[in-house]
Amino acid sequence: MSFNVKFASTLIVFMIVTTAGVCQSAIIPLWNDEIPNSKKSKGKETYPEKTILWIENVQVPTLEVFQPAERQRTEKAIVICPGGGYHGLAYDWEGTDMAKWYNTKGITAFVLKYRLPISSSVVVSHEAPLQDAQRAIRYVRLNAKKYGVDKNSIGIMGSSAGGHLASTLGSQYDKKNNFKETEIDTVSARPDFMVLLYPVITMKEAYTHMGSRKALIGEKPNEELVEMFSNELQVTDKTPPTFIVHAQDDKAVPVENSLQFYKSLKEHNVPTEMHLYPNGGHGFSLAIGRGHLQTWTIRLGEWLDEL
Repeated sequence: MSFNVKFASTLIVFMIVTTAGVCQSAIIPLWNDEIPNSKKSKGKETYPEKTILWIENVQVPTLEVFQPAERQRTEKAIVICPGGGYHGLAYDWEGTDMAKWYNTKGITAFVLKYRLPISSSVVVSHEAPLQDAQRAIRYVRLNAKKYGVDKNSIGIMGSSAGGHLASTLGSQYDKKNNFKETEIDTVSARPDFMVLLYPVITMKEAYTHMGSRKALIGEKPNEELVEMFSNELQVTDKTPPTFIVHAQDDKAVPVENSLQFYKSLKEHNVPTEMHLYPNGGHGFSLAIGRGHLQTWTIRLGEWLDEL
């Protein structure tokens, strides 16, 4: 009897180790050392009950890795920023579900669980999300060989407020660190391409998403902060090639966000492709089962093939 119990225990351990070895995802802490721009608080990460996996009050930012089968893997990679109005993260809806789609295209995907500016553990609200996005690209680039990735083929994607974070990184990737640097912090944080899905772009009152704006830069921000995070004003000729998708009937984040960003990209000769759908509203993710709208991923796949 004791032999059988011992054998069974050994088998269970073997199965756990074997399963872990073939698992397609792994979660990596973004900051191995002290998290910058943070303080001790009683805040705890929470998961309110919703029809999607919704995360609030992120305390420890992470990257969740999704790799396609090695035989169909390309050398492209992408960091994905879920949306949530800078109040929470639609982690599966605009994160892990997207990562699995990228895997079908042979692209290694990293879902970023970034700190939210309203967290009680964040010191300077508007700095934290960008710090995490910069670190995410730097981590992937520094570890490119480990993941079978070309260090010059690493993109960023964001939906809604995640699109604001992605476009902030794409236009302000070289913002200086205000914390003690290690080797990784000297690696380029510039993404090689951007994918923006119904993105918040501007902080100007006429077209911004006010919930995102208030969370990121406060109730009564000064004009300097408004302009700093109005990404249509921050584009340069170094901003990476960009793919944009938006529905024209979006009532939460007006399509003018994408239109203004597209205009600025074209003015700076940044290669850009934009698809505007007549209907779709806001937050449609992969748009599965929604007719013409779901073709946006086909267009994206074609665009990625041409990069």
